[in-house]
Amino acid sequence: MNVFDRIYALHKQLAGARRPIPKATLEARLECSPATVKRIIRDMRLYLDAPIEYDREYNGYYYASADGSTPEAQFELPGLWFNASELISLLAMDQLLETVQPGLLAVDLAPVRKRLERILESRAMGTGELARRTRILRASARRPGPAFAEVAGAMAMRRRLRIRYHGRARDTESQRTISPQRLVYYRDNWYLDGWCHDADGLRSFSLDRIRAAETLDEAAIDMDSDALEAELGGGYGIFSGTPENTAVIRFSPQAARWVADEQWHPDQQGHALDDGGYELRVPYSASAELLADVLAYGPEAEIIAPESLRRAAAERLRAAAAHYAEYV
Repeated sequence: MNVFDRIYALHKQLAGARRPIPKATLEARLECSPATVKRIIRDMRLYLDAPIEYDREYNGYYYASADGSTPEAQFELPGLWFNASELISLLAMDQLLETVQPGLLAVDLAPVRKRLERILESRAMGTGELARRTRILRASARRPGPAFAEVAGAMAMRRRLRIRYHGRARDTESQRTISPQRLVYYRDNWYLDGWCHDADGLRSFSLDRIRAAETLDEAAIDMDSDALEAELGGGYGIFSGTPENTAVIRFSPQAARWVADEQWHPDQQGHALDDGGYELRVPYSASAELLADVLAYGPEAEIIAPESLRRAAAERLRAAAAHYAEYV
């Protein structure tokens, strides 16, 4: 760690401590010598006015509270401070955001981006290499559409939205009033989870299908995060709903090398088979997305249960094979 990282690391140690931290403990956590720890403490006192005090009983250091009593009044590093990995992560996130939606928050984030670049340059960690050596490829991505900023703003202000929405499944357009709950970036596309006041229930909307959006003066209703997750995040895929079934899928030894390391669902269960294959159990409600993912493995995957899902897979494969009847 360089001097910036060590100052940051020492600050995190002292700010989160309930009692003085022994010198030996600080040396171990900062991975440096006793002389280096003393030098960092001296510099923080001298240049940052850090109220670092020494406690003889613990033979350690602590932050003295500004008012002498409450931990909430403790010293904070001035300005914008991050360690090296956090700086790189922020810049990578900024690049991802620009790739996902060019121009989104560009004006608001420009000062922060410049500040981060100056900090990196001061630490001999110029940003040019990161930008040149980071590549983000988006598969089957759709542009979020014109309503992205309006939706994000209404959600942040906790206001209701009136939207004009064109659904793909029914190919119809409708007017809806919704209370936005959360934005979801899933498989290179944006979705909005919200309470639909017209349908009187939770719905997920593809942002690229929102033709127009208007922020209303009425406050949005807030849903409990656990209830929201149970309703929309329980099963498999973006339009999951509460799981009603569990799919049992067996993968060949060739496919097992990849599937064993993948997370298809937070509540999945999997185990290796005697022949080197892999069996995966995944909760689901709507089957369309799960079927598409399983069938993408072709002959390397077989749905064992339930029977309805196995039959649906067979029907899809039969219909696909009909296009190539002359080769069968």
